[in-house]
Amino acid sequence: MPRGGPRRCNGVRFADSHCHLTDRAFGADRAAVLARARDAGVTRVVTIASDPADSLAALELARANDDVWCSAGIHPHAVDDASAASPLDAVRDVAAHPRCVAIGETGLDYFYDNAPRDAQRRSFARHVELAAELDLPVVVHSREAEADTAAVVREAAGQVTGVLHCFTGSLELLAEAIAAGWFVSFTGIATFRNFDAGLVRQTPGDRYMIETDAPYLAPVPKRGRRNEPAFVPHVAAALARLRGEAPERVAEDTWANTASFFRLPDAAS
Repeated sequence: MPRGGPRRCNGVRFADSHCHLTDRAFGADRAAVLARARDAGVTRVVTIASDPADSLAALELARANDDVWCSAGIHPHAVDDASAASPLDAVRDVAAHPRCVAIGETGLDYFYDNAPRDAQRRSFARHVELAAELDLPVVVHSREAEADTAAVVREAAGQVTGVLHCFTGSLELLAEAIAAGWFVSFTGIATFRNFDAGLVRQTPGDRYMIETDAPYLAPVPKRGRRNEPAFVPHVAAALARLRGEAPERVAEDTWANTASFFRLPDAAS
C-alpha cells in the first residue's frame, strides 16, 4: 500500500483475489484506485499477469504496495504472442520472488480461439508443471473448454492446487474442482440476473473466493463502468444473498480463503 497499514470499512475486510491492475485502463490513476480499494476495506489484492512483460509489471506493483501480491503467467489469448524466446523462463524468474504467489493466468479459451487450441493445451500443461515444481497454486481461465479443463484438473489433483477464476461453468466442473481440492472464484457476473445461483449455493464455504477481474465485469450497480477492486464488496453482497448468509460472513470467509489459497500472511507485510 504505499507502505502503510490496511484500513477497514466498518470493521469488514475484503480480498480481491483476481484483478489486472497493470492494465492500461488504470494507467492514469492506479494509485487512486488502490486508495479507493483500501477505503472500501479491501485489504488483500492479487493482481494477475497475462504475459511475461505483464508479469514483470505486476511484480513491480506488488513490491511497491504491501497489500498487493501478483502472479506470473501467460494467458491463453497470449500464447502465440509471447515475444520472449523462452516465455516460461521469464515467468519462472518472476515466480521466484516472494511477492509472486501464483502461476497464471493460464488455461483454455475455446470461445475466442485467439490461439490454436493445441498451443493453448501445451501452454496450460507447462504452467501446471511449473506450478508443481515451484509449489505454487495455479490460476486458471476456462471458457467453452470444460472437458479439457476437467481433464487437467483431475490429472493435477494431489500435485497442484488451482482456482477456476470467474467461474460460470457447470455443476459437473464445479464438482471436479472440489474433488481435486481446487477452488473457484466468482466475479460481478454473480450480480447479473441470468447467473446460475446454484453454483454459489453448492460451493463449500471454504472453497471459494471473490474477485473483480478489474477492469472488466463491473458488478451491478456499477455495470457499464470500468471495474476496480473497490467494487468487490458488491460481489460479496450478491453471494451473501444467493447463499443466504450475512455479507460479513462471506467477506470474512473469502478473505481467509484468499489467504489460504495464496499463502498470504495474516497481515500485510
